[in-house]
Amino acid sequence: MISRRDFLQVSMAAAAAYGGSGFGDWARLAAQQRLTQDDLLAMPAFGNVSLIHITDIHAQLKPIYFREPSVNIGVGGNRGEVPHLTGAEFRKMYGIEDGSPSHYALSSGDFTALARGYGRVGGMDRVATVVKQIRSERPDALLLDGGDTWHGSYTCYQTAGQDCVNVMNLLKPDAMTFHWEFTLGSERVREIVEGLPFAALGQNIFDAEWDEPAELFQPYKFFERGGVKIAVIGQAFPYMPIANPSWMFPEYSFGIRDERMQEMVDEVRAEGAELVVVLSHNGFDVDKKMAEKVTGIDVLLSGHTHDALPEPVLVGETIIIASGSNGKFVSRVDLDVRDGRMMGFRHKLIPIFSDVIAPDPEMTALIDAERAPYADQLAEVIGHTDTTLYRRGNFNGTWDDLICDALLTQRDAQIALSPGVRWGPSLLEGDPITREDLWNVTSMSYPEAYRSEMTGEFLKIVLEDVADNIFNPDPYYQQGGDMVRVGGLGYRIDVTAPAGQRVSDMVLLKTGEAIDPAKSYTVAGWASVNEGTEGPPIWDVVESHIRSLGRVQLGENTSVEVVGA
Repeated sequence: MISRRDFLQVSMAAAAAYGGSGFGDWARLAAQQRLTQDDLLAMPAFGNVSLIHITDIHAQLKPIYFREPSVNIGVGGNRGEVPHLTGAEFRKMYGIEDGSPSHYALSSGDFTALARGYGRVGGMDRVATVVKQIRSERPDALLLDGGDTWHGSYTCYQTAGQDCVNVMNLLKPDAMTFHWEFTLGSERVREIVEGLPFAALGQNIFDAEWDEPAELFQPYKFFERGGVKIAVIGQAFPYMPIANPSWMFPEYSFGIRDERMQEMVDEVRAEGAELVVVLSHNGFDVDKKMAEKVTGIDVLLSGHTHDALPEPVLVGETIIIASGSNGKFVSRVDLDVRDGRMMGFRHKLIPIFSDVIAPDPEMTALIDAERAPYADQLAEVIGHTDTTLYRRGNFNGTWDDLICDALLTQRDAQIALSPGVRWGPSLLEGDPITREDLWNVTSMSYPEAYRSEMTGEFLKIVLEDVADNIFNPDPYYQQGGDMVRVGGLGYRIDVTAPAGQRVSDMVLLKTGEAIDPAKSYTVAGWASVNEGTEGPPIWDVVESHIRSLGRVQLGENTSVEVVGA
């Protein structure tokens, strides 16, 4: 007798065969210049339940450019596994033709040239069009938001997240979970959540004082859709008090809490759940390990690490879906649920090509109204770039190179540190840099650009600590970001070495001298999690630097030598 896992593998093969790596026939059509909205969205109905997944929008309401990473190193059991394949290896695995729309959407190679041909991506009015069309075909579809929604733009900062809340309320998701939202501060989060017309989920959000589940957030919610009783369990970002300032949300604690996740799965099954969906902000590798440890999860919708995968990953009997970031993709998952079990599925990762998908007029009007009070500030040009500016990559991106240069020059420092966050759109060579563009990569609620003295020994501790957050072979010790970016400093890193022994050969680039553990260096950085950090906001620092340059031109960054990747 065929096992359920074998049956699901057959379902995956069928989905891939239909979808051409999840995209249907749109790659061929686009090559013939006949790509249409219907091509992007076409998906023959399957089964009786549909899920729509969006995640990590980071307040990007308008179309943008977004370059996928060219480096995404996996360690331990995830070495060489998706999502840790990039470039040509990634395209080969999924049968993606060079120069095709899927190449542009999912891979970094020839990014600037392909971007000029295929245009911008995303835009919540385009996302609204996609959601509405899916709902017109599948009225019972569940729309689930994986979090990192109310964070990451000028208008989101100025309105304390209200612009994004209004947009999402119009989109009408059924549930969401959380991460950067908490950096608005716990009072503001409470104010928003209490007014949400949909479920705010997080089985791992606890009251910090009593170590009990926080009353504001439900662990799960039941839905009756397509004749099926569905349980959606929320999983907020587990490392909030480590990765972000705990003083902003002192009432709450988090953690992975996979034992409680198992309890929640067992509980909803006992209450009659025929389909169990986990809406997660763990990060992909953490989600894979959770799926191995927790039994009974049918679908795990993954967020936080911004991975976009054209096919699900099967772990045991759990399918894991990764839907990218910044409004660039929408995932649709159709499921065949019979006799209380998921028997098969079809999946489609829909790229939001902004020039192909028509904007939804109602959403466009709302977004324009939210932005109107800030139109002049958003549009002001502060410089131009002769280098494609992007953020993603384990060790550096050109946006962060620019930020580090600004910290070095504007704060008169020998060494600069910039956090390895993954949010932030891209700009193409020759583009103007507007204030909106700058805020898209710097906007946060703790933006102070500090200037302090650090010993060489302490700098190594900082680098080693961040490296272990990324390259620890146990995913449960990974926080899902990238390595802290450095300016004025070079080093060597062995990603396979034990904790505390990965970083070596630290050099002050200006002089070529080895970093002395006992010597103090002037260091500038931003996004410190320490309360009371002083300094100008990072966007002012970088704006001053860009204005002083006029045109941004960055050379290749070779300051970090990576071995063991």
